[in-house]
Amino acid sequence: MNPLPIINPDAPSFSTEPTSIKGTYAFVTLGCPKNLVDSEKMLGTLALDNYALVSNPDGADFVIVNTCGFIESSRQESKDVIREMLNLKKQGKTNGVIVAGCLPQLLGPALLGELPEIDHIVGVFGRDEISRVADRMVGNRREQRELFRPAPIKAADDRGRLRLTPEHYSYLKISEGCDRTCTFCSIPSMRGKHITKPIEMVIEEAKELVADGVKELILVAQDTTYYGMDLYGEVRLVQLLKELEKVEGLDWLRLMYLYPINFSDQLIDTIANSSRIIPYLDMPLQHINDQVLKRMQRRVNAAQTVELVNKLRDRIPNLVMRTTFVVGFPGETDAQFEELRDFVAETEFQRMGTFTYSIEPGTPAVKLDGHLPQDVKDARRDELMALQQEIAFEFADSMVGYELDVMIDEHIEGDTWLGRCYADAPEIDANVIVTGSGIKVGDKVPVVLEARQDYDWIGTLAEPEE
Repeated sequence: MNPLPIINPDAPSFSTEPTSIKGTYAFVTLGCPKNLVDSEKMLGTLALDNYALVSNPDGADFVIVNTCGFIESSRQESKDVIREMLNLKKQGKTNGVIVAGCLPQLLGPALLGELPEIDHIVGVFGRDEISRVADRMVGNRREQRELFRPAPIKAADDRGRLRLTPEHYSYLKISEGCDRTCTFCSIPSMRGKHITKPIEMVIEEAKELVADGVKELILVAQDTTYYGMDLYGEVRLVQLLKELEKVEGLDWLRLMYLYPINFSDQLIDTIANSSRIIPYLDMPLQHINDQVLKRMQRRVNAAQTVELVNKLRDRIPNLVMRTTFVVGFPGETDAQFEELRDFVAETEFQRMGTFTYSIEPGTPAVKLDGHLPQDVKDARRDELMALQQEIAFEFADSMVGYELDVMIDEHIEGDTWLGRCYADAPEIDANVIVTGSGIKVGDKVPVVLEARQDYDWIGTLAEPEE
């Protein structure tokens, strides 16, 4: 039995001397890379407090589920996993279940009302006290089953993580929370206001990760381009990037979750002229129609979006762009969806995801008129993704014959390996299936892309130049 959606199930379990172990636990992490960083910090905290991580919940003293609460489908997935772990508890295969993260932060004590078999719940801002909760769990102390803390006024320190990602790449969270007021989004209610992690702290964490074998750092935040505003009175992403470029041993810097506002010419030049910041930008746009953007309260319009995309492509060589859109937002007309579809067809984003609008309790969009039937939303998502598939396949075909550096993520068998080129972030984008000898996981190797296989490429290790 292996029901755990752990990011890296092959990672070795943590263990201490048998006499010092306080208890064994299994861990399930769900949701986005930002949540993964929180999971890794909890794992590090528990390791320091002599709790031993095991890969199978069957037989563990307890299970921790770090949940996602972003949209209804993610909340349902979290509850399904919780119920699965509670069923193990009912069968006597584990002694208890601790639920942490965004779902308890969003629902509060009501989560215990819905699933009373949960032993303890921990909000987002209680992650650094997870050992206290574990102590209650193994001590069978149930008088206080909830741990919630207010949103911090200073950024949390993410150093000392026990990483679930492969050794050669890691996520680096540069800020927490969000000051945007998008009408469809519940993240500010779960994660609080934007809090910048000081540049010095980010650099120290980056150095720690590189010393631990990391070659690719993936910068994440709720709003990456807003970095620094609350702490320094101005955006300081450029300054942060220039300091990160100085970290010895780092090959790739990948930027995720870039809001289209605050994209200065200086930031574009910094990306374009860097030898370590790869030309891959993840910039969620959500829509292109002005009326829909206004109802979403995105504070950017179609003309500004088109101008920015064109500027980025003109000035950053070989740029690959990833974006996401929401279809079926309340009041979205057929004509407004067609405008979005035409924009996708004309702009040809190499990477794209699409969400159907879902009702998020407590968000302003719930009160808007014009909510659409689910079948209409599903049909629009399917139509947009079918169009995107054609675009992605054309992009992949256009790259066949080129030689690119590929980061090797895992060994498949024999002389076959799985990796990624600069165009692809882990877990969400395409892969390169590489054939070659003398390769090991974590290597960055030159590969000739020889064919496309659906979204992926098939390539061969390039012959060394004489």
